Amino acid sequence: MSSRFRTDTALETLGAGRYGARVDPGWWIERGPNGGYIAALVLRAMSTELDDPSRPARSLTVHYLRPPREGDAEVVVTVERAGRTLTNVSARFEQDGRLLALALAAFADGRPGPEFLDSPMPVVPPADEVIPLPEPPVTIPMRARYESRFGVGPLPFSGSAEAESGGWIRLAPDETDADEVVDQHLLAAFTDAWIPAVFSKVVGRLGVPTVDLTLHFRAPGLVVPADEWVLTRFRTRAAAEGFLEEDGEIWSAGGVLLAQSRQLAVVLGG
Repeated sequence: MSSRFRTDTALETLGAGRYGARVDPGWWIERGPNGGYIAALVLRAMSTELDDPSRPARSLTVHYLRPPREGDAEVVVTVERAGRTLTNVSARFEQDGRLLALALAAFADGRPGPEFLDSPMPVVPPADEVIPLPEPPVTIPMRARYESRFGVGPLPFSGSAEAESGGWIRLAPDETDADEVVDQHLLAAFTDAWIPAVFSKVVGRLGVPTVDLTLHFRAPGLVVPADEWVLTRFRTRAAAEGFLEEDGEIWSAGGVLLAQSRQLAVVLGG
């Protein structure tokens, strides 16, 4: 049995760096599929084309040009450079010959160097001791794909002085299977699966579609089962001229930093 996430990010190899995909409406937000879901699809195509488990993804940047529609799509992958220690890969996400997203990624094995972490994991109660993430005022199909427990920052639409939000998240228990893990593709989805941090700072609804999303993968060798909770924290420190940034972190329950993210979003409304 394959999980819903793996099924909905599955690819058909078409040859010459081309991969067929299907955009599933189960990952919709309001006006189209969630950006993290598209990032996961694109990264899966890149990883498949590279086909080198010794070189996991270290970074991924996706620029979103147009919202995809439900149905067939194609990811066109190019290995731009394969160096001695690092490989650069690009990808185009297309539907009906139209470019919808453009991505670049770096793949590399580990190497010696200084190691430190000056941003500690937030101290929050366990997932079973905190409330579920509040339901949005409109139906968001993607929300059914995850189980989320609120734990970091003020409540959404509370008019707080801080634009911060986060908590525990995992795939919905009835949509995963025993051998699934929190791999880099699922982390890509998680980085855009939480409510926007700016929602805690405002009192009315906003739209904040993503312009670009960058991910840095920090512990690609760590195996975290997909039925375990991971902790997210997202913060927005600047908004101006109709754009805002959001920085994110994802931690294992054991305190290992799994991924960092940054995105630029357009502010609609407000």
